Amino acid sequence: MRARIVGTGSYVPERVLTNADLERMVATSDTWIVERTGIRERRIAAPGEACSDLGTKAAERALEAAGLTAADLDLILVATCTGDSPLPSTACLIQHRLGAVRAAACDISAACCGFVYALAVGEAYVKTGLRHILVVGAEVMSVITDWTDRSTCILFGDGAGAVVLGPADGDRGILSSHLHSDGNLWDLICVPGGGSRIPPSDKMLADGLQYIKMKGNETFKVAVKTLEESARETLSANHLSMDDLDLYVPHQANARIIKAVADRLELPMEKVVLNMDRYGNTSAASIPLALDEAVRAARVKDGSLVMIAAFGSGLTWASALIRW
Repeated sequence: MRARIVGTGSYVPERVLTNADLERMVATSDTWIVERTGIRERRIAAPGEACSDLGTKAAERALEAAGLTAADLDLILVATCTGDSPLPSTACLIQHRLGAVRAAACDISAACCGFVYALAVGEAYVKTGLRHILVVGAEVMSVITDWTDRSTCILFGDGAGAVVLGPADGDRGILSSHLHSDGNLWDLICVPGGGSRIPPSDKMLADGLQYIKMKGNETFKVAVKTLEESARETLSANHLSMDDLDLYVPHQANARIIKAVADRLELPMEKVVLNMDRYGNTSAASIPLALDEAVRAARVKDGSLVMIAAFGSGLTWASALIRW
């Protein structure tokens, strides 16, 4: 038995933060940001608007697209690194908001790879006999962004995306998933403080350890390498070639990374989904957000072969191949 995506949904906050706005906050420019990242604007959650708020709205739209109700759900998986609180899980809060009384719920922490990891877990549970699984990627990256650090504050935004999984008929559905990690590279992207290693304290706050830290040059090189390898691994596992691929939906981190990967794979950019110009890097939300936009724009059709792929903190990288 395979799992297939039966509905998609997404949501972004109303507030738009443009590069021009950032020019007034830090020493940067619209030209510099666009040339190096491809980002022109991003969405920022309103005060009091939490991860579960974004995730719930995306989930409601995915359920509507699937023609299902919350009562139909057996399991809710939420990929996030910016949950409402350390506990309970954001998945349980979304379960409560939806009224999904039958569903088990938990979070999955794999940062920007979180959605692909959660999709693979959901796929496995469909194969065990569960009927309908909600997979959400939701992030409020603005709360862990240092808005005085021009090297990172230009990158991130807030948003959520969701899919509903169900059992597939025939040759449709998720053909394979491929998950990887290398903890030796943990410090390329991390938030050092706020956990049991460096608990919250006045010193932690003064040192800014509650904010995301990133080694940009090293991350760029590893991202290109792992995304290329992951794409080749995924196609090889299914005895397919790059020419067979209809759409590539990568993690929306940096346009230069994605262009470099596409060039190495000899993949035409017409087959690549890009929306980071409007949303920036929304971590675990980026792939389901981009996928939902592609579905609603009819870029994904019945029978389309779609690959999703991500890299992120951990270091983690992952991909999945889907026959729509």
